[in-house]
Amino acid sequence: MRIYSWNVNGIRAVMRKGELEKFLAYENPDILCLQETKANRDQVEVDFGDYVEYWNSAKRPGYAGTAIFVRNGIKILNEFHDFEKYPELKIEKDVFGDPLNEGRILTLELKNFFIVTVYVPNSKRSLERLKLREKLWDPALKEYFEKLQSEKPVVVCGDFNAAHEEIDLARPKENMKNAGFTAEERKGIDGFLKAGLIDTFRELHPAEERYTWWTHWGNARANNVGWRIDYFFISEKLKDKLKSAEIYESIFGSDHCPISIELEEK
Repeated sequence: MRIYSWNVNGIRAVMRKGELEKFLAYENPDILCLQETKANRDQVEVDFGDYVEYWNSAKRPGYAGTAIFVRNGIKILNEFHDFEKYPELKIEKDVFGDPLNEGRILTLELKNFFIVTVYVPNSKRSLERLKLREKLWDPALKEYFEKLQSEKPVVVCGDFNAAHEEIDLARPKENMKNAGFTAEERKGIDGFLKAGLIDTFRELHPAEERYTWWTHWGNARANNVGWRIDYFFISEKLKDKLKSAEIYESIFGSDHCPISIELEEK
């Protein structure tokens, strides 16, 4: 099974560029997870006949949001938005709003695993949302993954808005105290790994310096001054089924590029 993830930074924009259709036709994913869709379903003229669409859009227009496109014939048992499967999980809103109204988590249940696509809140340039990340969001998300794994393995993907280790960004020393590479954000990713998840790309490519996001400033993408902030995490129980983990730097249309994994279906 070939599963892809892509922060499209606005699904309408990437479709106007023709990049989403081109990507689907060429890569032919079984499942495609999207983040930062910035649209409600009825705002998008999507006609990908080979796929069934699942959406979790933000209440605020043109903001955040996630979606999953699943190839016809793949059976989906359940669909869950945010933490609705475990309503005891809570995150208090901050000055920017309620992150559980921003369409940031979408979960589908398949026969053998859950797939979760996540768009983690950005800590903001002056770190105004770092406290939310450290004290509320990351601990709740870790608990969510643990609860899901008590039922069956999970595949988690998306934009986590943080590089984990120095190898995961081009200029680590200059960014130690900047959003996306603070000690608090990195600790959050540590927590997901301690919850029994594997960073698939780093598992298969332990020494490769490759990135998934580039700022629009200073010709960063052309110069490959990037960050690896998009991930596929899988449960330890799925490790033996992991066949590949890839990054597609040559695919444009967003400030992020797609990533993928392939899992043995036997």
